[in-house]
Amino acid sequence: MHEKTAKPQQRQVPCGQGVITYLLTRKKVKNVNLRIKQDGSVLVSASPRVPVTFIDDFIRQKQDFILSALAKYEEQRALHPQIPKQYVSGESYTLLGKSLRLKVEETSNEAVCSDGVYIILRVKDKQNFRRKEILMTRWLKEYQTAVFEELILQTYAAFKKYGVPFPTLKIRTMKSRWGSCQPKKGIITLNSRLIEAPRAAIEYVVLHEFVHFIHPNHSKEFWNFVTMMMPDWKERRKGLEP
Repeated sequence: MHEKTAKPQQRQVPCGQGVITYLLTRKKVKNVNLRIKQDGSVLVSASPRVPVTFIDDFIRQKQDFILSALAKYEEQRALHPQIPKQYVSGESYTLLGKSLRLKVEETSNEAVCSDGVYIILRVKDKQNFRRKEILMTRWLKEYQTAVFEELILQTYAAFKKYGVPFPTLKIRTMKSRWGSCQPKKGIITLNSRLIEAPRAAIEYVVLHEFVHFIHPNHSKEFWNFVTMMMPDWKERRKGLEP
C-alpha cells in the first residue's frame, strides 16, 4: 500500500532571471527534492511540515541550475524533434549507442534483420505503412527483450550469492526513469528507450536496479555497494545523457 499524497500544487516564484513555475507535491520525505524533466516540468516534493516560503527560497537558490537545465532541454527538443517514423529507406534508428539506417526492400518473404550497419525491412508492399509498422515494432520489441534478458542474466550471476532472487523483467515506456525495481515483488522494469543507450550504460542501469534488492533506497550504503560492484559507474552513466 502506498501512502496517499496531497494533490500537487502549482506555484510560481519570481527570480532574478524571470519566473519559475514548479509543481509541489507534499509527501513523507526528509529533504526538499527537486527534479527537472525533459519536457520542461519542474517538480518539487517536500514534507507537509516545510513552509512554502522555505521551498520558494530553495527554488530561488537553485534558479541558475534550474534555468540552465530548462534551456538545455529546450535546445535538445529543438535539435531532435520527435518525428513519427514513416518506415522508409534512410531513416535512422539508434540501438546500443550506434546509429543504424533503415533499408526497405520489397520481397515475397517478409522479415526484419540487421547487419550492424543497416536494419533491413523486407516487406511485400513498400507502400503498406501499417504492415511496415507492425513488422518493425515487433522486431524492435524482440531486440529489446533479447538484450535486456541477456544483461539481467549476466548481472544476476554477481548477485546470486547475496540471496537476491532471479527477477521478473518488465519493459515499458517511461518518461522520466530509465528503470525501476520492486524488491518485494521481485520485479525489475526497464525503459524501452534504454535500448538506444550504449551497452555499458544499460549494464549500469541493470546493476543499479539489482542493488535495490539489497538497499531499497538511495542511501550512502546503496551507492557504496554500486561502487563496489561497478567502480566506473559514473562514467557509464554519462551514456544515458541526451
